[in-house]
Amino acid sequence: MNKPVSATSLQPSDRLSTHAPDIDALLSRIAEGASDRERERVLPFPEIDLIRNARLGALRLPTDAGGAGASIRSLFEIVIRLGEADANVAHILRNHFSVVERLVRRPNDDQHRQWQKAVADGAIVGLAATELDTPKVGNVTPNTTLTADGDDYVLNGTKYYSTGTLYSDYVLVRTADTSGANAAVLIPIKREGIDLIDDWDGLGQRLTATGTSHFRNVRVKRQEVVFDAPDAGYGIAYANTFAQLFLTAINAGISRAILRDAAALVRSRKRTFYYAPSETPVDDPLLQQTIGQIASGAFAAETVVLAAAEALDVATDAFDAGDASAAEAAHRAALLSAKAKIVADEFAIRGGSLLFDVGGASATKKSTNFDRHWRNARTLASHNPNTFKARSIGQYEISGTPLPAKGFF
Repeated sequence: MNKPVSATSLQPSDRLSTHAPDIDALLSRIAEGASDRERERVLPFPEIDLIRNARLGALRLPTDAGGAGASIRSLFEIVIRLGEADANVAHILRNHFSVVERLVRRPNDDQHRQWQKAVADGAIVGLAATELDTPKVGNVTPNTTLTADGDDYVLNGTKYYSTGTLYSDYVLVRTADTSGANAAVLIPIKREGIDLIDDWDGLGQRLTATGTSHFRNVRVKRQEVVFDAPDAGYGIAYANTFAQLFLTAINAGISRAILRDAAALVRSRKRTFYYAPSETPVDDPLLQQTIGQIASGAFAAETVVLAAAEALDVATDAFDAGDASAAEAAHRAALLSAKAKIVADEFAIRGGSLLFDVGGASATKKSTNFDRHWRNARTLASHNPNTFKARSIGQYEISGTPLPAKGFF
């Protein structure tokens, strides 16, 4: 019988280690059967329960609120390792940590403190934001409606790409009231009128439940609504940098998984080609070179992600302190995050292909499921394509043009 993971993985920030025994145990448990789950399409509800019970979702909460007080860099170190263990599980948590960062980490009223306590107790938060009828991805004007009904509201609308919500306890819904004011609604997913459908059919990240969410006459209490403000939440510039870098961190984790599987594959090989430069695969200089390329790519991907995460720490601290440098720091974090995405995505996709160069035709069997690394990395990289990122970076480097302040920058 598997030993349960305790909540002691949450420690004060000065003692938090991404290699603490409880974190190691949790990640090992999640890694068990990850390939089989993905191949057989077994949704990872038990693995999310492990995360819930370990209260991993409270890493960024202050210690006096029951969290770990972890820095963004420390969080992303764990996200990379979680991406190595199971890229689907890591992706499921992306919206949770994004919501915590915006609305829960620094509560400003009793309702926010209730949400904070729920997260500290292990609750997972999903997101329903995307609508397919908006002309531009990242447009922040939702068609999902919030209609006043007495002292409260009624919510109606349909969202797509609701990654992770099927596994969650709460969902944040982007909406607008009848005056057109944008708002975030944070409600339990068990509330009457909410219908979550697992209809994601992408080639990768198949277990993230990135599906459709229907909201039909859902009752919403007034205190569960947070209207956008220019200096908080969704209103601030580069509010989505954290969410973008989270995806990039998962790809860095996939690069680590590719290295793990590629090295193990070479060690396990007993046969080689008659014209190979060595009789044993482990001594083959060509295979050694390929493993060296994969290892170097994984190192580079992780390094750039953590550098961008450190910049996010600086920007977040400046914003929290009301420092005048916050806007400049936020732009720098967005710039480094965009650069990190280009680097990490390229190495993950390339590494997913190089994996087959060390295995030969037998490595393409469905039973190995090695293709999941390429598929998952390619799917993650397709979120907000690199071409747009590279173009904006180039504009900045040539002319000093700031990156777009909205959307996933």
